[in-house]
Amino acid sequence: MSSGDTRPETRFYGAGVSPGIARGTVNVVTDDFEEVAHYRISADDIAGEIGRFETALIQTRAQILEMQQKIAEAIGAKDAGIFDAHLLVVEDRTLIDEVLRKLENDRYNVEYVFQEVATHYADTLSKIDDPYLRERALDIQDVTRRVVRNLQGKAPKPVLSMAQPHVLVAHNLTPSDTATMNRDHVLGFATDLGSRTSHTAIMARSLGIPAVVGLHDVTQKLESGQEVLLDGYSGLLILDPTPETLWHYGELKDRKRRVAEKLTELRETKSTTRDGRHIVLSANIELPTDVDTVVENGAEGIGLYRTEFLYLNRATLPTEDEQYATYRKVAEKVAPHPLIIRTFDLGGDKIALGMNTDDEQNPFMGLRAIRFSLEHLDIFKAQIRAILRASQAGNVKIMFPMISGLNELRRAIGVLDECKAELQAEGIPFRVETEVGAMIEIPSAALCADSLARHVDFFSVGTNDLIQYTLAVDRVNERIAHLYEPTHPAVMRLLKMVSDAAHAHNIWVGVCGEMAGDLTMVPLLLGLGMDELSVSASLVPRVKRAVQTLSIPECQQLVADALAMDTPTEVLARCGEVAQKHYADLI
Repeated sequence: MSSGDTRPETRFYGAGVSPGIARGTVNVVTDDFEEVAHYRISADDIAGEIGRFETALIQTRAQILEMQQKIAEAIGAKDAGIFDAHLLVVEDRTLIDEVLRKLENDRYNVEYVFQEVATHYADTLSKIDDPYLRERALDIQDVTRRVVRNLQGKAPKPVLSMAQPHVLVAHNLTPSDTATMNRDHVLGFATDLGSRTSHTAIMARSLGIPAVVGLHDVTQKLESGQEVLLDGYSGLLILDPTPETLWHYGELKDRKRRVAEKLTELRETKSTTRDGRHIVLSANIELPTDVDTVVENGAEGIGLYRTEFLYLNRATLPTEDEQYATYRKVAEKVAPHPLIIRTFDLGGDKIALGMNTDDEQNPFMGLRAIRFSLEHLDIFKAQIRAILRASQAGNVKIMFPMISGLNELRRAIGVLDECKAELQAEGIPFRVETEVGAMIEIPSAALCADSLARHVDFFSVGTNDLIQYTLAVDRVNERIAHLYEPTHPAVMRLLKMVSDAAHAHNIWVGVCGEMAGDLTMVPLLLGLGMDELSVSASLVPRVKRAVQTLSIPECQQLVADALAMDTPTEVLARCGEVAQKHYADLI
């Protein structure tokens, strides 16, 4: 922009999904679907077309595995696991069989038939009012392009990007696009479509690329070569930023840098409030490889190990010995700090390939978590035996998910006792005093917390599900996501009920849902009497800093004020006041 140009800046609002500030020249890229030839084939050609199709699927699988390996080496196995969904597409028998059927009946060339079938699948999923399934549509589109290019004998197409630093703007980006970006050239990216939970957003956060999604039609309003500033914190894309805006963001970047430097100094300090109350600050993990980040960020052990990731995307279930070896390694790495292993929360949207399950109309309220375990005792017992055996290696605790009442808890503990008796009879060592906990994530469990507390050593509140089930709100449904309110008076009362019941029976209570990592919510949780907070490893330093600036009496006063309020908005504003007063630079 020339010095004489007085054009005002233009702001486009979306969702910030990967933090950071990027400033540079725009490169607008448009979707360019492959032109696929369309011609008739004879009955004699069908075998050859099937052969071409099988070869292309094998090539595509090899390319995805290679990309997975590169991502795993660059940023870790957890993020590379995103491409497991792509592998499932090339192994999807329903899709493959439909291609073979149409090939036989319609007799068109296989790349045309495949693109037609795969596009129909993706279009169907993209119209479903479920963000998780809409993301699977993007996975199918991603893989479809790879398969078609392989059928055409072409190399995989890299994301279009300039050879110099720029801000990439596109209608949508696939996880493959994001994973293969040249991070020296792509300063940040913005898209018309997308959500915070998309695989593309997750990849951006892991790669440290500032990103804004959900900008609707921004690709039609920008042209390559224009100057923009991208704010991945608040979800802004600013065209022709004014000198005042540039100064503001320069200051913001500097403040963020100083805060980050301070946070790294907190690793060896304790999460103790100003008046001396120690809050155990743990980390949530999904994969054994995540343990290193737990230690690096100064967490006091693992408050939630989501074991179902051992079961997903594999043809057979893990054996007891496999699980034992995995749990033991994790326990050894975090010792002497605790490792809380949640028994698998399969069902819902997480189904292991080695399990036979019937379709359910509402799987999130169906046969999942502890219900699934109690229906599949052979799988459940293999896991409990593995956990008990691993308890020899460190401070291992076991936790049952989605407990709805006392009968379920008693049945689960009964299976645990059976496993202990079996191991003793076989002469296999384990820690007899291994602590047992119940996850409180269903309102019925919160309401019955007093009776549940008599049978366990601790509670861990899964706030994500507790809030959803209490308010009947699917938090990833864009139409009603605004109704997902952690500060709803009903949620606060349930949390207080759980905390009071735990302390009345001399057991500790923690929070392992996203609410624990929300800095605005930390004062509220401390005031409610939570003894432990378990958050994503990367959030540990920020939450620790927040805890260190607070005092329990002030947090208890916040709760007293909040319980007298009638609306979530009032409570949230009061929580925000306390947070801003003590650690505004973190928010």
